[in-house]
Amino acid sequence: MPNDHKPKRPADVIANAIRVAQIATGEAQEEYDAEPERPAKDEAAAALGRTGGAARAKNMTPKRRAEIARWGCAGSRD
Repeated sequence: MPNDHKPKRPADVIANAIRVAQIATGEAQEEYDAEPERPAKDEAAAALGRTGGAARAKNMTPKRRAEIARWGCAGSRD
């Protein structure tokens, strides 16, 4: 997927070198668009993420918690 928020540089090597020289000497300015806005976080999903580990531990048996701790939080190793 192309990077749409930055202007494209010339594909020609010589034209690109000229453009870089113009930017370096101040004859031209390289323009950048502002970063695109990030979508707002879903509060319900964020709340679920904060309680996920505690809810998982609450539903596990002490034997299973100990087993996971022995394996370094691998979880599915049997």
